[in-house]
Amino acid sequence: MAYATTNPYTGETLKTFPNSTDAEVAQALDNGQKAFEQWKLTSFAERSKILQKTADLLRKDHTEYAKILTLEMGKLLTEAEGEVELSAQILEYYANNAEKLLAPEKLSTKHPAYSEAWVEHEPQGILLAIEPWNFPYYQVVRIAAPQLSAGNVIILKHASNVPQCAAVFEKLFREAGLPEGGFKNLYPNRTQLETIINDPRVQGVALTGSEGAGAIVAAQAGKALKKSTMELGGADAFVVLKDADLDKAVKWAVTGRHWNAGQVCCSSKRIIVVDEIYDEFLKKYIDGVGKLKAGDPLDPSTTLAPLSSKGALDDLNKQVEEAVGHGAKVQVIGPEIPSQGSFFRPVLLTGVTDDNPAHYWEFFGPVSQVIRAKDEADAIRIANDSPFGLGGSVFTTDIKHGVEVAQKISTGMVYINHPTGVAADLPFGGVRRSGYGRELVGLGIKEFVNHKLITVTDIDGAF
Repeated sequence: MAYATTNPYTGETLKTFPNSTDAEVAQALDNGQKAFEQWKLTSFAERSKILQKTADLLRKDHTEYAKILTLEMGKLLTEAEGEVELSAQILEYYANNAEKLLAPEKLSTKHPAYSEAWVEHEPQGILLAIEPWNFPYYQVVRIAAPQLSAGNVIILKHASNVPQCAAVFEKLFREAGLPEGGFKNLYPNRTQLETIINDPRVQGVALTGSEGAGAIVAAQAGKALKKSTMELGGADAFVVLKDADLDKAVKWAVTGRHWNAGQVCCSSKRIIVVDEIYDEFLKKYIDGVGKLKAGDPLDPSTTLAPLSSKGALDDLNKQVEEAVGHGAKVQVIGPEIPSQGSFFRPVLLTGVTDDNPAHYWEFFGPVSQVIRAKDEADAIRIANDSPFGLGGSVFTTDIKHGVEVAQKISTGMVYINHPTGVAADLPFGGVRRSGYGRELVGLGIKEFVNHKLITVTDIDGAF
């Protein structure tokens, strides 16, 4: 597992990083446990100060941190700036809300033996976070902010193509005052990862990544009797009803499919349009995609970034070829792309029937599927005909009815008149092959704490 910074726009490998040694892994576990013994006793007020300071440090040099994202995985600088700010907002959210979210919960029991009963939410120890390259800061903060706020500590294993992004938060948290070992970035191999999971001081594993990686890590965690949360792939349905504002729906469909070069678990991968407006929608959509501009991700005028790596480009090309080999049709709809860099020219994939294996795939890049539905019921059926269930969208001018349709779609999140999005104060997660567990808000902070029951008894006698 080689850790290296390779610029997706130039193809140049700028820096390589050695794997962590076994001694470094052992030291990280020792330091993590030592930090936990101190950190779990630290007041919410003190934890809050450190998280807020981390957010402040991010904002202070936001452009420089954003440029690291662009350098390592090709993200548009404008989008990278947004990711830095979102990460700061998540840190700030938990700095302001952790104590309230983890306040003891009084219970009403009618059992005569117990005069009082309540549940306390206490930290458990070291957590392993395994995170992906497509949102190198946001994904890390999504687990680190709530769990550090709760009093747990983190060992990070980040994607091998974003090693500098991985190092950023260890530096930031230490500068903000987190005890040594409270957040440790490692560059481990697969054997070392399993060693970490099996260590009795490690209390849980949070992974965001592919189905394949999730299945392996979930199995290892389960064998070790450790709790895990999994945020995996998605093939979000973007449902356009007949009364939708067509121009708005088209604009958001183009954005929802192509932000971060289409490399988003919850991007709008299956655009499902009812028959009455399908032809007009498709014409406008193709025109909108054609107006994207591929180029240098540091250039503010660029709207289509390269894929994260040559490997990602090869994988996506192979997927499209296999889909076509099983009967799908492909049409180039995107703008010209530079001769250098890991660019994929946007295409429209049609005729992906349910006997084509591609019907159930996730395309991690600018491959559009615009699917004609006979009517609303058919649109809901198509939306639910997926092994995934991460996010989704419903476009309509009748909000009440849009909510009714959203309630019929089997997925973790549904947005009305907007692509699946993210915010510091909204939960994130899915169902089925999109994973399990939730991150952010109160749901996220309670994933890896011990919900301890305490009771008080005021009577004597038999139990």
